[in-house]
Amino acid sequence: MRIAHVSDSHLANIEGVATSVGATVALLRAAGHQVTLHSPGPLFGCRRPGELASLPVPTRPYRLALPRLPDAPVDLLHVHTTGPVGIAGLRYAAARSLPVVFTWHTDLIAYAPYYPEVPLGAAYAGWRLGLPWRARALGELFRPGPGRDERLFELGRCLLAHMSLLLAPSAKTAEAMAPMAGRTPIVVLPTPVPAPAPDADDRRRVRTDLGIPPDAPLLLAVGRASPEKDPELLLAAFARVRRALPAARLALLGVRRNRIAIRRAARRLAVGDALHLLDPVPRARVGAYYRAADVLAFASTTDTQGLVLAEAEAHGLPVAMVDAGLATRPGTGTRRPLAPGTPTEFGALLCRLLTDEALRERVSAEGGAAVTAWTGEHYLAELTRLYTTLQHISPTRHPAR
Repeated sequence: MRIAHVSDSHLANIEGVATSVGATVALLRAAGHQVTLHSPGPLFGCRRPGELASLPVPTRPYRLALPRLPDAPVDLLHVHTTGPVGIAGLRYAAARSLPVVFTWHTDLIAYAPYYPEVPLGAAYAGWRLGLPWRARALGELFRPGPGRDERLFELGRCLLAHMSLLLAPSAKTAEAMAPMAGRTPIVVLPTPVPAPAPDADDRRRVRTDLGIPPDAPLLLAVGRASPEKDPELLLAAFARVRRALPAARLALLGVRRNRIAIRRAARRLAVGDALHLLDPVPRARVGAYYRAADVLAFASTTDTQGLVLAEAEAHGLPVAMVDAGLATRPGTGTRRPLAPGTPTEFGALLCRLLTDEALRERVSAEGGAAVTAWTGEHYLAELTRLYTTLQHISPTRHPAR
């Protein structure tokens, strides 16, 4: 099968969309499918097949690519983003009556208050897809409030009308997208995580590098510490943990932005001396931090899947979280430990997991079983089944402006 994957996120970017896209493309290629990935590449010099010339975006870990896909024989498009490249993919498919699979990785409504590029990108997408937005609608899009949510909802309906199938990485995301779907079917298909490579020395090495005693309780958070991930809740909950466990430490891995605000909040909560702010590391090295920690603390409620949850569980690390929508594990359907999103109750859950060895072992075993049950082979089989089904369905034609 000839499949074109389309993404505005370049694979070198250490974040969930790039991780998911990279895993999917690698699985399909290993199974013998002819896959081209259209994503941002270098502006000059040698680019791999499918890479598009792009420029880095100041203050962001993104690249802005030329939104033009080369014409080539393809049976199906799989789009992953709603940026210029993703929209170009939808228009490319519409002009050629090709089936489109779209994986919805990002909650645009949840992210819009924090990222001005979301309403800007929405305005561009609406224009390119033919939405009849005028000055009033555009004004609402750029102002916080229900008007912006309505415009983003309207864009969501337009996007789904250009899709043959929407893949949701969690039941939470499928439920959120259902009111926009119209006749477009939605299938829940989480991205799997690979089995970790064994390395028994990781825990000792990481703790030594960070200056953390071997027996000190260590909480870990992985990913951005920007406001939509609610680091304030995490720090406030950690302050409660420190009252019960004065030796506890908190490591935030992958923090590029918002570092000054995080340190200021940590000092205000009297936990600055126990906080470790760590730069992003290559994916191959993240496992060392999972093994070094005792609990993964997940304070975000804006994620569509939260790949770090399954990654932690693959390494035997129990998870504590506040997002009820992501509490059910893919694979076995067991539930992750969940607390209401208050510092007191989230902090209490973290303390229980740090101090109750039997609970921690049970949660770790359930997490490991779920990861083992939802493998790359299961994901690939379901994905290719869906692809094959769509090949025999005539897609709806949509105008491409």
